Amino acid sequence: MKILFTGGGSGGHVFPIVAIAREIRRIYTKKDLEFYYLGPKDEFWLIMLNQEDFKIKTIISGKIRRYFSYQNFIDILFKIPFGFLQSIFLILIIRPQLIFSKGGSGSISVTYCAKFLGIPVFLHESDIAPGLSNRVTSKWAKKIFISFPKTEYFDPAKTILVGNPIRKELLEGDKKAAGDLFDLTFQKPIILFLGGSQGAEALNDFVLNILNDFLKEFELIHVCGRNNLEEVEAEAQVVIDKDLVKYYHPAGFLDEEKLSHAYKAADLVVSRSASGSIFEIAASGKPSILVPLPSAAANHQAKNAYIYSETGAALVIEQDNLTRNFFLDKIHYIFLHPDKLEKMSEAALRFSKPLAGKAIAREILEYFMLE
Repeated sequence: MKILFTGGGSGGHVFPIVAIAREIRRIYTKKDLEFYYLGPKDEFWLIMLNQEDFKIKTIISGKIRRYFSYQNFIDILFKIPFGFLQSIFLILIIRPQLIFSKGGSGSISVTYCAKFLGIPVFLHESDIAPGLSNRVTSKWAKKIFISFPKTEYFDPAKTILVGNPIRKELLEGDKKAAGDLFDLTFQKPIILFLGGSQGAEALNDFVLNILNDFLKEFELIHVCGRNNLEEVEAEAQVVIDKDLVKYYHPAGFLDEEKLSHAYKAADLVVSRSASGSIFEIAASGKPSILVPLPSAAANHQAKNAYIYSETGAALVIEQDNLTRNFFLDKIHYIFLHPDKLEKMSEAALRFSKPLAGKAIAREILEYFMLE
């Protein structure tokens, strides 16, 4: 019983794959189950998949950009064809009965080979506006799982609304453990500021610019990105008032356990609006302020954010409007109205779909039973 997963190689692709794989294993306990991953090489994410007992194969990945770039010629003429040859060779060796795609540029050669070889493809789309690879793959995918009710483009006859799979372990955090882990004082409301893997520099710069004003009223867990931590800590030491240092807790990246504790302790989350972040925040029942990444393909982060904000669970601030006074006014308004915080939290939980991974796992296992 071999299932091959593929995706672009970012956290937005890998975390849902991990969530689905865990749910399959919880339901199906026999030993004849093998998980494979075929996609672009990224050491950080591949280590995570390896820890989940995936058998990993990597391919060259190309990207078709929606603007002029000489890199397009290299990718279209060399990388994409070579990735296709690698994919078909490896799929013939693995011989999976099903391929599950999370999309991204690293997946298209894998799913196209699946079409060529007659292997069924299941597809999951995280965002309201699907990327190019998922739009193409949807033409031959047997089932398409979507996260948002108003997802664009797909054939409604093949779509199943499930939400974006999250790791249920993220909901098992402990507030006291968070206090010990981050050295929290709990003297002020705690804000969890998630910089994200893309566009973190703009958010980090904003935090540093308002740091003293912010820390006078709030305690901050600031996730600034693995590659940015050293720089952020150095700049913070220069600008921060000494009597406020104890309220500032920077981190490069939070693993699953640390993130679960951070969610539990936070009174409010500020984040980019990638689908994975939205569904984690919602399942944690946390009010949020979302700052969409302006450069996101097809403006999908802004679309995600505004659809989610319609539930009442979040406020949206465009990056161009992310100024000191405007942001602090929004934060003050929320915390001056406890009923607003409570209603945002309730709306988040109503929107959340913490069983998305289990729903997809059941659909996959049902396919095997029917075959």
